[in-house]
Amino acid sequence: MRYMVCVVLLCVVLALSGTSAFCLDQQDMKTALSRINAAAATASGFSVDPGKTALLIMDYENDIVGMLAEGVRNPMVERADVVLKAARYAKIPVIYVTVRFREGYPEVNPLNKMFSVLKRTGRFVEGTPGAEIDARIAPQPGDIVVTKRRVGAFSTTDLESILRAKNVNNLVLFGISTSGVVLSTVRWAADMDYSMAVVSDLCADLDPEVNRVLLEKVFPRQAAVMTSNELLKAIGQK
Repeated sequence: MRYMVCVVLLCVVLALSGTSAFCLDQQDMKTALSRINAAAATASGFSVDPGKTALLIMDYENDIVGMLAEGVRNPMVERADVVLKAARYAKIPVIYVTVRFREGYPEVNPLNKMFSVLKRTGRFVEGTPGAEIDARIAPQPGDIVVTKRRVGAFSTTDLESILRAKNVNNLVLFGISTSGVVLSTVRWAADMDYSMAVVSDLCADLDPEVNRVLLEKVFPRQAAVMTSNELLKAIGQK
């Protein structure tokens, strides 16, 4: 079915552009396929049903948000605040996913390359300012906070139990970084057959090119990719 949808979309793209498939060069084909990926995500049928949808805001802790350039982080946090308020108004569960460790990092295996480096920095220890969620988008009464000891939102957490208890099968998600928590969560959730939307302008990565490739080429295979404005419209907010 997905193959047929892509074929139809390719025909539409070519027809609208007045281009024949036989006239496409390599760059034209890449452009067409990129547009197909975006259209296929829209055709995936993702919808925001408050009774079956949860919003995941992931790794917006002070130390992580602070790694982004000021011109990036401040507008992104402001947009996130608008989305969070709209979700709460629509009665969509808001779930914060944070990475935190106990004093002494007993959860960190020496064989784990990423977290062994993190341990040496002394960051993300429970109770320290850097491990706290950015105060501008702090959790509100009724929100849920899930603590993880690894990269993905499902790994080492009770997130799956929470979602099943709430009968959630649609996820709207965003976070920092795109190549870290967002990628790991999308892959895991896709394997568990969740329908997903990734909010592109609320994701960030220290490598802009990695961020672009994931949002434009990788995520559309398993999730709808939309902007925060598109999400607001989907949940009935302008």
